[in-house]
Amino acid sequence: MAELSIRLKIGDREYPMKVDAADEEKIRKAGKIINERLRVYRNRFGINDKQDLLAMVAFDCIVEQMENEVQGNQNKEEDPAVSTKLDELNALLSKVMQ
Repeated sequence: MAELSIRLKIGDREYPMKVDAADEEKIRKAGKIINERLRVYRNRFGINDKQDLLAMVAFDCIVEQMENEVQGNQNKEEDPAVSTKLDELNALLSKVMQ
């Protein structure tokens, strides 16, 4: 893959980084999301300290990730009917394989 050198501005700082060309759009979108959340926290709470704002955004992102993981685990729970059917299919396959 081709590697690109980009500069990503987060808050008032620019961060040089090397990224795969295929990941550039995703990386830039992540930067936009961070900057938007910084702006929202600054406007909502009147906080101007960049470190405090970044800490709040980081906290917000981790909470969101944890919620998504919980939802993902809930979606992975098997339906008893599906589990029963899978057991039946496994039994049939075992008979055929013998």
